[in-house]
Amino acid sequence: MLASIAAAVIALALVSAAVLSVFAVQSAEERDAHRAEYLQTARQTIINLTTIRADSAEEDIDRILTMASGEFKTEFDGRVDPFTEIIKQANVVSNGEVIEAAIENEHENSAQILVAAKQTLTNAGQEEPQQRYYRFRVTVTRTDDGSLSVSDVEFVA
Repeated sequence: MLASIAAAVIALALVSAAVLSVFAVQSAEERDAHRAEYLQTARQTIINLTTIRADSAEEDIDRILTMASGEFKTEFDGRVDPFTEIIKQANVVSNGEVIEAAIENEHENSAQILVAAKQTLTNAGQEEPQQRYYRFRVTVTRTDDGSLSVSDVEFVA
């Protein structure tokens, strides 16, 4: 009788441990998936910010605004017309590339991502392309419907 009770307790403990292991694996996989989404959103936003051409300025800016929300959208949206004019007047052609990105902080529905980027830039009156290097802190926010947007972008010294 005592052996039966001990066997039942051991079996219950093993089943409990197995269930907890499954939940832990699912939780880790979900966390990794969220992190990958945050990183991809930040990377794409920086590529959009650093890749702008005079002949497609409106479309390029629309791509930026599509991913924007909060303070970032408010600030950027208020400067669209002068920004577009400067790009067109200077005949800007820039290509951005993300060198590296990493999560700095992560919260329940947001993350701050550090992004290092390179921009190759040419404009009117410039013979050779210029290489520029930037570091950004990008705040990515998950909305109630599960979609991601960028609510803040800062230059990091």
